[in-house]
Amino acid sequence: MKKQIVGIIVAVAVTAWAQISAAAKSDGDEDQDDFPQIISQPTDTDVALGSSTVLTVQSTNADSFQWLRNGVAMDGQTNNSLKLEKVGVKDVGYYTCCVVKGYEVVPTRTATLTAFAATGGGTITVFGLPVVSGGSSSSCPGFTYSGYVNFIKTASQGWGWAPSAGTTLHTVTDTNRTDTKVYYLGQRADDGCALTTVAVPHPTVSAKYRFTVFFPNNVPTNTYAIKLIGFDP
Repeated sequence: MKKQIVGIIVAVAVTAWAQISAAAKSDGDEDQDDFPQIISQPTDTDVALGSSTVLTVQSTNADSFQWLRNGVAMDGQTNNSLKLEKVGVKDVGYYTCCVVKGYEVVPTRTATLTAFAATGGGTITVFGLPVVSGGSSSSCPGFTYSGYVNFIKTASQGWGWAPSAGTTLHTVTDTNRTDTKVYYLGQRADDGCALTTVAVPHPTVSAKYRFTVFFPNNVPTNTYAIKLIGFDP
């Protein structure tokens, strides 16, 4: 399980393109050279609640764009950049941009947006969106799971959460349910797993940590939160 933070993969339904403007269509057939070409993909990001962020796609041979959140087309979001202002819990999820040339539609990779808030008393609340995906592991979670939610930072954002200096308590807690397993993974592959709450031993082995919650059943469809104590935002 040491290297098994499961990558988040979200299937993008091309049928959502019934919602794209008729202006994206053109007369006649398209040559292969005229297909849209994606040069730069939108990237994952972890955002402080109340702040702003921008997702961008760079492409050639594009007539129009359409951003989707969790597979649903976003009204009015038809530019190559998507600016999210005053990010809230509702904005947490998976973002894709479909690049359009005539009748041809090319989707970008799915970019994950998570959010966090420092809630006082050395506590950070982190929000992510669960994924329905089954699997099993004898180590963690130790049962057949129906879904999970990952809480990570990209390499450009520091990879994960750093244990706070001056404290010996570093815990991760799922305050929503009592049947989930919480897993931590450090940059140096130290890891741990426990029911509902897991503690990272002090002194910590790694400088940064990522976290996962595994669901045995009834995978939530809404944004899901964990609480970090003894970690820096």
